[in-house]
Parts: sequence; structure tokens; C-alpha cells
Amino acid sequence: MRSIRDIYKIGKGPSSSHTMGPAKAMSIYVSENPDADSYEVILYGSLADTGRGHGTDKAIESVAGKPVKIIFNKEKKDLPHENTMDIYSVRGGVRSEGYMRVMSVGGGDIEIEGREASACESIYPESTFAEISAYCKSHGIRLSDYVIMREGEDILTFLYTVWETMENAIHDGLTTSGILPGGLEVERKAQHLFNQRHMDESPTTRENRIVCAYAYAVSEQNADNGTIVTAPTCGACAVLPSVLKYMQEKHGFKDAEIFRALAVAGLIGTLVKKNASISGAECGCQAEIGTACSMASAALAELFEMGIDQIEYAAEIAFEHHLGLTCDPICGLVQIPCIERNAVAAMRAINAVSLANFLSGSRKISLDMVITTMYETGKDLSNHYRETSIGGLAKLYGRGEQNDG
Repeated sequence: MRSIRDIYKIGKGPSSSHTMGPAKAMSIYVSENPDADSYEVILYGSLADTGRGHGTDKAIESVAGKPVKIIFNKEKKDLPHENTMDIYSVRGGVRSEGYMRVMSVGGGDIEIEGREASACESIYPESTFAEISAYCKSHGIRLSDYVIMREGEDILTFLYTVWETMENAIHDGLTTSGILPGGLEVERKAQHLFNQRHMDESPTTRENRIVCAYAYAVSEQNADNGTIVTAPTCGACAVLPSVLKYMQEKHGFKDAEIFRALAVAGLIGTLVKKNASISGAECGCQAEIGTACSMASAALAELFEMGIDQIEYAAEIAFEHHLGLTCDPICGLVQIPCIERNAVAAMRAINAVSLANFLSGSRKISLDMVITTMYETGKDLSNHYRETSIGGLAKLYGRGEQNDG
């Protein structure tokens, strides 16, 4: 199983699979075919359905360095992955016969047809939570100790940068107002949420407001092409930083403790990526927000020094109750329902930890089982509900059946 560095990528929003991945693929192709007069890119599947809203075309053009013709092919269905693209060279006005086929598999990662996956070193010999839990218990170590042992001490330096970027995204989102780009006229709300203080506000109400303000801040930065950290994707990037930031301020946790929490969250995300998928186009929003909520719950449980079984239960609760969640972004933009969804998942992560603190001894479902179930559920979902914007809210909004909000 690969490093947690693959889960935490620092980059620009709004979509890891629709902007980061295609831009990476185009950059590779350009470096291998520098003598082309221009390029032609054909987008298929979810890349074709929501590429304009996500800014896939702009991401590709930004790294092409030469003119590039982009075709959104929504008809072709026989694809190796829901996010597939073909890249051609054009010389003397003639398109090359050979091409590079790329699958953007989620979290900014790509696979190139006919080539072995990038030879990233396998860091973890264990590949399920059950195996990791058994190892930790037999050696008397915590999950964060396990991550540091497998990754090396320098992972903490990496996580320092991750946390710094997350904090900056919260700060930038809270200090920026205005309308998000894309045409939906969605107003930034993080600053408003954060400043809505009331003298008679209960502690619980304040917690809800501040956590949601932080989640809105990061999500709105992502929607506005700001710098964020995939956790595990751009579309679900706000859940983890919002709960960690709030709990650090509330309880005074040191940054070193936050790094350990991030290590555990990264481990959960890596397990999902290894054994299922973090791609909304492949498995719906359960793969993105569900994974993010599970990561956040595990991180909080580690932060509060709960036992391994309690950490697993928190992660499992958070994930289980996102099963079947559809991905139906209106107009292909990572705004509605994505921004609210990050805030809701952040609150659910906190609630999952509270339940796990009291009930872990009674659980019947393992985290590994939920991860497998999520993947099978995602594959069973109609493609209408897997980041195509042709079903659900996206469909009804397109018919004009929308309200303000």
C-alpha cells in the first residue's frame, strides 16, 4: 500500500480528478511530444459530462503551451474508466494516428493505458484495517506510531506543510467575500457564518457555526481555484481541516498532535483508495465525502487518544451513513451541493466520534466491510448519479425547479 502522501496533494481546485489529473496527463504528453504544432484532446465519460463546469478544458490548456482542441464526447460509453481522455498530436494539420489514453482515477492520480502504474514504493505491507489493527495491538503501538514507523520520521515534516496549507485555506476563505465563478451566482458564506455571533448562543450552536464556517471557507477556496489540500479529493477537501482546526482551538492541541491525527486520517484514506475508490465519477459522492468524513472521524479519535477499536468504529460510523450518496453537481460546478455537503460531513464526523466513545464494544460492522460495500454500491449506482450532472439535483435545477439558497 502506497504512502499517505498520495492522499494529501497540495494544488488548485476545484477538482482533483477533473483538473489536477487531466493537467498532469497533458503535461506528460507535451513533454513526450514537444515537436507537435498543436494538440487534440478528447474527453469521455464524466470528464465530458462535467468537464466545462469543473474547468477541465482550462486546466489542460494551462499546461499545453500550444493550441489545443478539446472535444467533449458524451456518446462513447465503452470506457476503461469513468474519467477517460485521449490525447493526440497535430502536425501539418494532420492528427496523429497514435495517441495516449489516460484514466483520471481520483485524487489527482492518473493511469496511462499500456504503461505500468508509476512505480511508487509500497510503504505498507498491510492492506486492510484488520491487518493494521492486529499489527498495532501485537506491538503495543498507536495507529499514528504505525504510520510514522512505516513512512519514516520525515512524514511529520510533510504533514507540517499539509497542515500549514489547510490553515491558510481556512484563513483565506474567512477573509474573502463575493460571488463564486461559474454562473450560478453562489455567494461566499464562510465570513458571514463566522461573524454571526450571538450573546445567548449555546456552546453546541457555536460549535456547529464555527466548524461549518471553516468548512465553507475551505470549500469556497476550492470552488474559486484557490490552493487546498486533497483530503482525499478537492471536492471533499474541507471536512478534515475544519474539524481539526476547531478542536485545536477549543482544546489547545499542539501542532505535533495535529500531525499525528493527519497521519491516521491519511491511513484511512489510503485504505479506501487501495481497496475501493475515492473517485466521485466511479462511485458517487460516497467515495469522496464519505471517505473524507471517515478520515476526519479517525483523526479526531486519534487526537483524543481513543483506542484502536474506537478509532475504527468512529471511521466506520462516519462512512456507513454516507453509503449510496450520489454525486450530482449542478452545472458540473463544485458548489451545489458540494460546499454544504462538506459542512454537514464535518458535523457528522464529530458526532461519529462521540458515538464511538461510548459504543465501540457493541459494533457489528468493520471498517473493511464498509469500504468494500461502498465500492460495490458505487458500481451499482446509475451513471446519472456519478458525477455526470444528468441526474438528481443537477437534472431538476436544469429544468428550472430551483429555489434560492
